[in-house]
Amino acid sequence: MVPKKRLKVGVLFGGRSGEHEISLRSALTVMSAMDPKRYEVVPIGIGRDGRWHLEHDALKVLAEKTPHLAALSAGGPPVTILPHPNRHALVAAPARGDAGLRRSLDVIFPVLHGTYGEDGTVQGLLDLAGLPYVGSGMLGSAVGMDKDVQKRLLRDAGIPVVEYFTIQRADFRERPAIAARMAGKLGYPVFVKPAALGSSIGISRVKRAADLKAALDDAFQYDRKALIEAACEGRELECAVLGNERPDASVVGEIIVKGRHEFYSYESKYVDPTGSEVKIPANIPRAASEKIRAIAVAAFKALELRGMARVDFLATRDLREIYLNEVNTIPGFTAISMYPKLWEATGIPLPKLIDRLIALAVEEHRARAALKITYQPKK
Repeated sequence: MVPKKRLKVGVLFGGRSGEHEISLRSALTVMSAMDPKRYEVVPIGIGRDGRWHLEHDALKVLAEKTPHLAALSAGGPPVTILPHPNRHALVAAPARGDAGLRRSLDVIFPVLHGTYGEDGTVQGLLDLAGLPYVGSGMLGSAVGMDKDVQKRLLRDAGIPVVEYFTIQRADFRERPAIAARMAGKLGYPVFVKPAALGSSIGISRVKRAADLKAALDDAFQYDRKALIEAACEGRELECAVLGNERPDASVVGEIIVKGRHEFYSYESKYVDPTGSEVKIPANIPRAASEKIRAIAVAAFKALELRGMARVDFLATRDLREIYLNEVNTIPGFTAISMYPKLWEATGIPLPKLIDRLIALAVEEHRARAALKITYQPKK
């Protein structure tokens, strides 16, 4: 029996984002879990300067950096993505002209969080290169990244979201009083967050009007648009979705924030080892769990997502009010991340989950490739 040829999988990590360091942690987990009998991993690091390079000894490098949340330094040969007539694409190092560095790829696994990676920019590049990739396409990725646009589409689909206002940085600088009016209508406390970022970076819980400006100044460091949201404090629940046109939902999990932290912040996630606790499955009634799972799938479809998404919910303590907080189209794959933990509790361990995500990427690429790109007028 002839053994099946291993798929060459380019794993993208790092990137020009405030979530750069979290991407490195996720990439370490993903590559460590990939079956070497099924896949040849081609590690591609993206520095904070936006340059792509082949990362030699990637597992060793990432294992050294991730415990300290260190950024990726300059790695191996520079990389570019080139179309190829016979294979999907090439990764090459043209600056050195070494043919031995050229690698044909079968699929890309972007483990990029935040801007310039999760927001549709890389997805558009890979579409142009004709290369299959894990996760949502350019549209779904862009919508999934922008919390304002995302919430508008969810409301239109009848999916409950908390009341909120959007404010542009330029408007706030010209008329700062407008933000105070928005927050006043919602009632304190409110949450202030950048419109397009993840990992709870730039998010503040604002208890009083005097602290609103500082919170917005912080959010505007990361985006020119910010959200001021009404608080729904009680329980934070999460559900994972897997699939393309017919997605499935995982069991529901719960994040329990502990210690001095007031919400699930960057510090409680990644800095303070005792800042939060995960409970999978969540201790909630079956009816509430089924409702959350159904909303997660409905949101996945409404936002044109593919492959994977983690869907986050806010609920009152008695679960009478349940709101979709946001979707994450490239969820974390760190040792503490909910997406792989939720699927493991549902019966799909991480290596099998990666297999499924890669298969979905190939499936979606084939479906898109079958569409016509030329038009022949009817006679």
